[in-house]
Amino acid sequence: VQLQASGGGLVQPGGSLRLSCAASGSIASINTMGWYRQAPGKQRELVATTRGGNTNYADSVEGRFTISGDNAKNTVYLQMNSLKPEDTAVYLCYAQVTLTGTYGWNPYWGQGTLVTVSS
Repeated sequence: VQLQASGGGLVQPGGSLRLSCAASGSIASINTMGWYRQAPGKQRELVATTRGGNTNYADSVEGRFTISGDNAKNTVYLQMNSLKPEDTAVYLCYAQVTLTGTYGWNPYWGQGTLVTVSS
């Protein structure tokens, strides 16, 4: 299973970016998809997840970020608005996947995409 993330870049404070992450491989089903982030010198932290239409957000992004998914494409999106310098981090895509012909789920991580918020 591969998770291909895209959409990062440099944006000014107050600006917007949209991240995408597509999962591919021998996928029977996806339980949860989401985004984590890791800033320099800091621990990895949850940003947002989506499972069966339910969403969960970190307090720091609630109201500014929106996570959505396209089940047919095994893709998750993160719309980030009103970006702040403290949102600067590598954003990592995450998925809990059941492989074809197996039971149970396995965690997978994408390679990360850098988001820099700076004037």
